[in-house]
Amino acid sequence: MVIVVASGKGGTGKTTVATNLALYLSPGYNLSFMDLDVEEPNAHIFLKPREAKDTPVNKKIPRINYDKCTFCGLCADICVYNALAVLKNKVNEVMVFPEMCHSCGACMELCPEDAISEIDYKIGHIKFADLPGIRFYEGNLNVGELAAPEVIAQVKKYINHEDLTIMDAPPGSSCSVVESVKNVDFCILVTEPTPFGLSDLKIMVDLLKKLSIPTGIIINQYEEGQTLIEDYAREKNVPILARIPFDREIAHYYSTGIPFITSMPGYKDIFAGIIPEIKELVAK
Repeated sequence: MVIVVASGKGGTGKTTVATNLALYLSPGYNLSFMDLDVEEPNAHIFLKPREAKDTPVNKKIPRINYDKCTFCGLCADICVYNALAVLKNKVNEVMVFPEMCHSCGACMELCPEDAISEIDYKIGHIKFADLPGIRFYEGNLNVGELAAPEVIAQVKKYINHEDLTIMDAPPGSSCSVVESVKNVDFCILVTEPTPFGLSDLKIMVDLLKKLSIPTGIIINQYEEGQTLIEDYAREKNVPILARIPFDREIAHYYSTGIPFITSMPGYKDIFAGIIPEIKELVAK
């Protein structure tokens, strides 16, 4: 089963939930953890992998063969991403902007002189490590690159469907999030009981409905009497999977990079019923 932990906004406790849930489940499952927040991955702060190996993530960009190029300008005209610019006359150069290239290959296929080939261009890397009971994967996008979905897709190629996989998605509802939730079995949405949390939660619930992905909610920083999220969840028939109480001690451990279930074992029961309920929801 593949479960992604997402949120409509940053700061709701998404990574806290993902890492603590993985640690709670790891003794009883063959478990993989994937950090898909490739622009700012930080699950490693809580899971503390050691001796991590890494492999590059590349995309294809055009390379110009100037022995064949006639500087006709067709490649630049057909590139909707403006990743090429043809300078004619005295300069006679084709400028390639790798950050803007989407590796569609149109310039190479349509070049009338067959003057364009493709080469690898590194956009990031993936880290691997084995933790006690957890196989850890972390995607990293190079600074200044725009191709976060490509790195996320490469990390997800390591999914073993015989394992239980917990994935920490980026915040928000952008293309990176869509790539993260694509083809998963279930999405856990982490929110906070505030008007801001509810506003962004609504966006994610609508997105997941369009993608036909079953979902449930975990309320972080919960206090008795706060019904904002529960009222909305009841209206939309979205189950509340768990409530993590508003506790200063949890915040203290979070600020020092310590998963709260390792130092506050009394809170382990928060996660006890999540997987059985998810399995039931997925079966429906």
